[in-house]
Amino acid sequence: MKGAKAVVECLKEQGIDIIFGYPGGMILPMYDALYDEKGIRQILTVHEQNAAHAADGYARATGKVGVCIATSGPGATNLVTGIATAFMDSIPMVAITGQVDTTLLGRDAFQETDVIGVTMPVTKHNFKVKTAKQLVPALREAFKIAKSGRPGPVLVDIPRDIFFAEVPYEKEEAEKKAAGKPDADFQICAAEAAAVIRQAKRPVLIAGGGVISAEASKELTAFVEKYGIPVVMTLMGIGAISRSHPLCVGFAGMHGRKVANNTIAKSDVIIALGSRFGDRQTGNVVKYMKDTKFIHIDIDPAEIDKNVHSSIGLAGNMKIILKLLMKHDTMNNTSKWLGEIRKWREEFAYDYQVDHLTVPWAMHHIAMRTAGKPYSFATDVGQHQMWAALHLRVEEPRTWLTSGGLGTMGFGLPAAMGAQAAYGKSRRVVHIAGDGGMRMTGNELYTIARLNLPIISIVCDNTSLGMIRQLQKVMYKERYIACEFSHEMDFVGYANSFGIQATAVSTQEEFASAFLEAMQADAPRIIVLKLHRSFVEPMIKGGARLDEFVDFH
Repeated sequence: MKGAKAVVECLKEQGIDIIFGYPGGMILPMYDALYDEKGIRQILTVHEQNAAHAADGYARATGKVGVCIATSGPGATNLVTGIATAFMDSIPMVAITGQVDTTLLGRDAFQETDVIGVTMPVTKHNFKVKTAKQLVPALREAFKIAKSGRPGPVLVDIPRDIFFAEVPYEKEEAEKKAAGKPDADFQICAAEAAAVIRQAKRPVLIAGGGVISAEASKELTAFVEKYGIPVVMTLMGIGAISRSHPLCVGFAGMHGRKVANNTIAKSDVIIALGSRFGDRQTGNVVKYMKDTKFIHIDIDPAEIDKNVHSSIGLAGNMKIILKLLMKHDTMNNTSKWLGEIRKWREEFAYDYQVDHLTVPWAMHHIAMRTAGKPYSFATDVGQHQMWAALHLRVEEPRTWLTSGGLGTMGFGLPAAMGAQAAYGKSRRVVHIAGDGGMRMTGNELYTIARLNLPIISIVCDNTSLGMIRQLQKVMYKERYIACEFSHEMDFVGYANSFGIQATAVSTQEEFASAFLEAMQADAPRIIVLKLHRSFVEPMIKGGARLDEFVDFH
């Protein structure tokens, strides 16, 4: 069959039902092949970066591989930020780019770019298809690589003439992932880890994004219940354990909850599950490691001992490792330790009894309103992201969508769009953004309106780049520059221009009313919070331990 048809058939083999992209001359043969294809929905975005973020959001929400497509040259390079975002957060994605004909490669043809060279540092692997025989094997291998082991994005660059060429194709069932069996040495390491856990007086488990990638939330919950271990979460690990679970202490890190940071700082054994010990998670690494034993469990052997030297490292299938640990008896009693944590919960409990509209209050209100209902949360990057992490109550895996590793402003809206497209009517996305990020990718409201995706967007408008301003206060002696918007943007008018109903609120009563109305509407809604500038608390001091905080007062 023709190469373009073979690409579509390969997508169907992999169970792909939605792709996100933007056409151009070199990818147009693939779009033509999609014309009569009813099994795959193609969503036209308004920018290629947003197509990549939407595919990313789709993947985070479903656990399936997200797919985005773009043409050569600027189309391909516009995907790069979205690909890098997925790479840093280990999200499975396949990006398919058109390329100039094979006879024109290397001749600086119109819209020719070496996208393989551009994306090599931010992909798990990439393929340049140069012959018709390579096309189908390359696509199948791309999906296999994207979702196996530590997931990540893979790019396949296809010259236009390959789309028109006759290529060999035989239908193949998608390969099923078989769980491996641990060898003897591995079981010995697991036994050593279990012995360290049994001896711990103040153990804590850090749940990272790897728990969600491994679909290991049930195993994690069973493990900590058996051993009586409190759980803190990285930004990417939110949702790995229910926020309502009595052993869940909450989000930890640079802006983590004080009770969670204290729990880590005072622990004697840290069990890290699918976390790479990023700098926003640890603060000062030397102080972080002092007087603490580490057990590091991760799918990627390269992460073991990379940032924190572990006492015991276990690299492999997380479900298998947790099941091995569960075979060992518990001997220690953590009730005293859990009692200390309960006291910190009370001491550091956030007071929502404020008399004006704040983002923490709004996030708490959203948490209460959506409790027990099918909602997911997608955030952009900045102060609002930290407030959402601190004050929302995420109860299930894959219902918290945020850019952790790369910290990509503009991620939230297109990611919410990708997730909402995947959910259909089964679940609704609440999107939370700052006014800065909304300026970056807000044009995707056009696609959301066109498809009538019922996303509720909360725009925190404090006429500034709040996190930049916060860093300038703490680190640059309040020398505020390039962080305040002298010309206020009319986000209500902006949303209305796309045909989306929006309202601006400045009081708690107005927000409560607007959010209730948005929940009842079967259409996209935008609520703009008109806010005074403030700072995210807590925040750890530079070069300090996790339990040493900046005093903003």
